[in-house]
Amino acid sequence: MQNLSIILFQSDLFWEDPGKNLEMFSEKIEADWPKAPLNNGVGENTRVEGAPHPDIIILPEMFTTGFTQEPARLAEPMEGRSMKWMLDRAVERSSVVTGSIIIQEDGNFHNRLIWMPPDGNYSYYDKRHLFTYAGEHKRFTAGSKKLIVEHRGWKIMPLICYDLRFPVWNRNTWSEDEGFAYDCMINVANWPAARSHVWRVLLMARAIENQAYVIGINRTGRDNNDIDYLGDSAVISPKGENISSLMPQEETSEVVTLTRCELDSFRDKFRVWADWDNFSLK
Repeated sequence: MQNLSIILFQSDLFWEDPGKNLEMFSEKIEADWPKAPLNNGVGENTRVEGAPHPDIIILPEMFTTGFTQEPARLAEPMEGRSMKWMLDRAVERSSVVTGSIIIQEDGNFHNRLIWMPPDGNYSYYDKRHLFTYAGEHKRFTAGSKKLIVEHRGWKIMPLICYDLRFPVWNRNTWSEDEGFAYDCMINVANWPAARSHVWRVLLMARAIENQAYVIGINRTGRDNNDIDYLGDSAVISPKGENISSLMPQEETSEVVTLTRCELDSFRDKFRVWADWDNFSLK
């Protein structure tokens, strides 16, 4: 089993402006992880020696628009420019790119997380728990299925923002045949500053109770509804410890390595999972 390297982009967002946001994240990715010249003889970009080589690039919820409730104006089809942008970045960096965007499909609007690997064989997860307090349920269609992807020997479960509050939906499982359902949870968010304490506590709780790494990536700044966001992005170990050094309110990025041997050793020594209650969602 290999370690897993991730890069988190904690950033402000341009309100309802996909073009500017895509340009901004292109510049941020290039600044943190520049491409080498086309000099390898086969016409492909290669990584710069000494530059960080993350396996996964993680962007916030609705990273092209901010948390808007205007999907009719801003939704894209699955073959739209944001999907192409994600594939282009994944190919350039030989990394998975993930984050959520607004998608229109079959007459419905979805807050959809895209898992885009370099080969283009993407997966997606539609936000299960829509934020009724902001009217999200009136404009978007909720998802009904979890997504667990495998990458470099890790099982990863991506979720979106408000999903974090629902421990049953977040629940890890273990079985003789399959082992653990997931090793790492990723939550991409636009989580307001007014509830930042809850965000931090829930990230720790989800990691501790599920004996898994939990990554929370949240935006910063203020949106056009005058809602403030602190970021407070974090990478929580299975012991509940934040191993990220990202600071609140800073518009920045960070590469963090998830250590496989530490995860396996902790699970083997402290076998809480052996006493988990068995249940299923209906």
